[in-house]
Amino acid sequence: MKKIGFLSFGHWTPGQHSQTRSAADTLLQSIDLAVAAEELGADGAYFRVHHFARQLASPFPLLAAIGARTSRIEIGTGVIDMRYENPLYFVEDAGAADLISGGRLQLGISRGSPEQVIDGWRHFGYAPAEGETEADMARHHTEVVLNVLKGEGFAQPNPRPMFANPPGLLRLEPHSEGLRDRIWWGAASNGTARWAAGLGMNLMSSTLKEDEGGQPFHVQQAEQIRVFREAWTEAGHAHEPRVSVSRSIFPLVSDEDRMYFGGRPDGDQVGQIDDMRAIFGRSFAAEPEALIEQLRADEAIAEADTLLLTVPNQLGVDYNAHVIESILTHVAPALGWR
Repeated sequence: MKKIGFLSFGHWTPGQHSQTRSAADTLLQSIDLAVAAEELGADGAYFRVHHFARQLASPFPLLAAIGARTSRIEIGTGVIDMRYENPLYFVEDAGAADLISGGRLQLGISRGSPEQVIDGWRHFGYAPAEGETEADMARHHTEVVLNVLKGEGFAQPNPRPMFANPPGLLRLEPHSEGLRDRIWWGAASNGTARWAAGLGMNLMSSTLKEDEGGQPFHVQQAEQIRVFREAWTEAGHAHEPRVSVSRSIFPLVSDEDRMYFGGRPDGDQVGQIDDMRAIFGRSFAAEPEALIEQLRADEAIAEADTLLLTVPNQLGVDYNAHVIESILTHVAPALGWR
């Protein structure tokens, strides 16, 4: 049994054929798609975060709105760029959204991806300390978040407060119990997967990673997952970790599906991202019977407990609900995912 959710990048453009022509379109349709996915029996609604782009950015208002409109589905991010985050505001906003949803947040965070602007995090008021990199800064922000999420008091109370305080040092409020165990790290390499395991974060692995061995993407990703789980065991954490992978999967069951996705190239690709040689996983688009055989050979999907389906959000809620339903109906049962 696998958890199956969708992952939306939340694009919008005023183009003629786009169903999301504004930020409002994307936000409102994201809520509607989460509601539809829950009704279809999907397990998760996840959203990418990009700054300075016509995409979803500040995630917590959206997550809270979805939490108020749904009752079962997991709600998450994949991923929040921690170079831009004030760790304490992050904890407050996340705690509020998690309480609104009844404890259903699953927050993917990471060092982030290539940006729309040069050093965008500087515009948000952040800069690495002397001798550190922007990746170091993201990890420092993350470590503060993880520590504060424990819910322990750390701030000295004012002796003459406006409101009465409980005894002892004060923590941030609202505190949401259990959210600390629902933080995921988006790892691009085996080394960062190992680091995340040491800190007790779940692993979120997307459709690209550092090319560390020259093998096919799914083989390298499966190895990354095994490295993560070994490091988790070595760290001695008390609970079991979760692991997600992302895939673009399109069962071709209608003429509309074939028009959009038929004939797409289906091989891995290798390219350069920043200073990293990266390997990009293939997309899957085929008739259900062929799709089942292709996915059965994917080692990383077999290793993971959660599968996130990247959706073409600009095609609108109805079409994306159709894609999710097609996978849940025509593909997942034959692979033992349901």
